[in-house]
Amino acid sequence: MSETPNPPGTQLNALLAKSSLPPLDPAQSRRFDDYLSLLLRWNARVNLTAIRDEEGIVPRHFVESIACARSLPIGIATLLDFGSGAGFPGIPIALCRPEIAVTLAESQGKKAAFLSEAVRVLGVSATVHSGRAEALSAVFDCVTLRAVDRMQMAVQAAAQLVRPGGWLALMTTIADLPALREAAGAELKWSKSLPLPGSEDRLIALGERSISLPA
Repeated sequence: MSETPNPPGTQLNALLAKSSLPPLDPAQSRRFDDYLSLLLRWNARVNLTAIRDEEGIVPRHFVESIACARSLPIGIATLLDFGSGAGFPGIPIALCRPEIAVTLAESQGKKAAFLSEAVRVLGVSATVHSGRAEALSAVFDCVTLRAVDRMQMAVQAAAQLVRPGGWLALMTTIADLPALREAAGAELKWSKSLPLPGSEDRLIALGERSISLPA
């Protein structure tokens, strides 16, 4: 007698519940399952992420990114995922917050190609910028960063892409946060940091860029 397959997103929803986070609805769960399948297939031939198995990807990448999506303030309409890599946290944000138009910026061609395929397969409200985020001329309601190279330099550049009154969202560690806040500049006012699920030292830090007043 064959076993009945688990419903979509069973493991992910169990981990969300363990972290006191609301579950995904069935449609979201199916799309995260599709995202995982695509990620595992591409990761077999392209180095998208150092964590290469489902047991690592789901808690570290999916749960953390979903927690980030749910921590972002209401009213954000445009978001830039700076150095998106395999799409974290940008694609989960697009899946969980469909009202946000997400731009995934990635300078490495193979990773940008994966992002384009993921956007197509998942049907999310996102576009891919295959190039350096610093080259963008637009500003955004929110810019996210997570585990990018030369993080302090990236944060300095990312802060300039946040519109006045917008948000910079950093997924980092307690130890690294002070230097990153300094790199972001004095125009950002930081809210209380939020711990990331399943970690004692990782957190989400939200900085709001001040609105310049006329002289």
